[in-house]
Amino acid sequence: MAEDDFCYLTTTGRISGEAHEIEIWFELDPVAPATVFMLAGAGHDSDWVRNLAQDPVATLRFGTDPATTAVRARLLDADTDESRRARDLVFAKYQARGHGDLRDWRGRSLPVALDPD
Repeated sequence: MAEDDFCYLTTTGRISGEAHEIEIWFELDPVAPATVFMLAGAGHDSDWVRNLAQDPVATLRFGTDPATTAVRARLLDADTDESRRARDLVFAKYQARGHGDLRDWRGRSLPVALDPD
């Protein structure tokens, strides 16, 4: 799954209460391999981030496997080693895959950590 380009994050809508699935870039944390990092380009204004702020419990799915993993989200907006690691890891994975210059995106995005729940 680490080589997959995308994973699928399902959150609970903060207004509707309905499940909302998005396809999103991710990287695994080598320090805590069960943790998945993502970057929200629109920061706290991203719908999925706003959903997680309301209810941090979500599910992840990888590839075509229908199995899901329950996770709990943490928004990493503080300048910590973990938030820098999240930015650097996700950036490095996708920059190397030829997605253009992602330096600005790395700098302005909100890092999110998803831990097994």
